[in-house]
Amino acid sequence: MKELVEVLAKALVDHPDQVLVAQSETERSVHLQLTVAAEDMGKVIGKQGRIANAIRTLVKAAAVKDGRRVHVDIDQ
Repeated sequence: MKELVEVLAKALVDHPDQVLVAQSETERSVHLQLTVAAEDMGKVIGKQGRIANAIRTLVKAAAVKDGRRVHVDIDQ
């Protein structure tokens, strides 16, 4: 799931070398922290958060196979 978020974010931003994804796990959930450059924040969030919600939806759909919950946070 970490790789999925990383690939999606790098495709959206102008500075893909500054995309970082940190992952922490518990028994039934995964927490992903996406960090991008400040000037790329709008591209990752999108108008009214639509792109951010789409990223979260894709990751949650991928997590269903593992029977886990996923939380994605976006920082700069």
